[in-house]
Amino acid sequence: MKKQGILNTASLKEQVYEYLRQEIRKRSLAPGSAINMDATSRKLGISKTPLRDALIQLEMEGFVTIFPRKGIYVNGLTLQEIKEYYQVIGALESSALSVSFSRFKPSHIDRMKKLIQEMKAAIEKNNFNLFYKKNLAFHNVYIDLCGNQWLIQIVNTLKKRLYDFVPQEKWIKEWEQSSIKEHALLVEAIEKGDLQAATSAIHDVHWSFEVQEKFIRRYYFDS
Repeated sequence: MKKQGILNTASLKEQVYEYLRQEIRKRSLAPGSAINMDATSRKLGISKTPLRDALIQLEMEGFVTIFPRKGIYVNGLTLQEIKEYYQVIGALESSALSVSFSRFKPSHIDRMKKLIQEMKAAIEKNNFNLFYKKNLAFHNVYIDLCGNQWLIQIVNTLKKRLYDFVPQEKWIKEWEQSSIKEHALLVEAIEKGDLQAATSAIHDVHWSFEVQEKFIRRYYFDS
C-alpha cells in the first residue's frame, strides 16, 4: 500500500508553500538552516516538482536562498532589511490611501472603527493571532479599495516576511496598543477629509522605521 502523504492532492504547490512557511514561522526551519529536498519530498509524500516550485516562490519572497549545486538555506532578517521593508510599505500604503481617499464610504469607516475595537478586545485577551488578523483587515480596507493588484501583492509579500519572521507568541503589547492609537488617528483624519494628515499618519508614523525602531529592535532582536 502506498504511504499516505501529509498533504492532499489539491493545489499541491500552494500547500507545499504554506507548509514550508509554517515550518519557517515555527522555527522548525530556523534562519541559516538547510532544506533537504530529498528528505522533504519523502516526508510530504510528493515529487520534487511542487516542492521546487514552492521553494522558487519562497526565494522570490525572500524567505530562502537557492544556491545552485550547494543547497537551499532559510534566510534571516537584518535590521537594514526591516528598515527597507518599512520604507517600501510606508510609501505603497500611503499611495494606496491617496488613491482610495475619494472612494471612502461611511461603511468603510465603520468597518475600520469596528476592527479597532476588535483589536482592543484581542489585546485584552492576550490573543495576538486574533489581533494580527484584525490588524491586517484594518489596513486592507484602504489597500483593497485602491484596486492596484501589483501594489497589493508587493505589500502582502513584504508583510509576510515581517510577520512570519518572529513566532507570534512573542509580541509586545505596548507596541500593539500604540498601533491602535495610530489607527484611531488615521480614521479621524479620514473622517475629517484631511488627506495630508491621513497619509502622514501612515507614511511618517505608522510605517516610519525611525518612529517604530525601539519596538522593532525589541521585537526582532531581543531574546
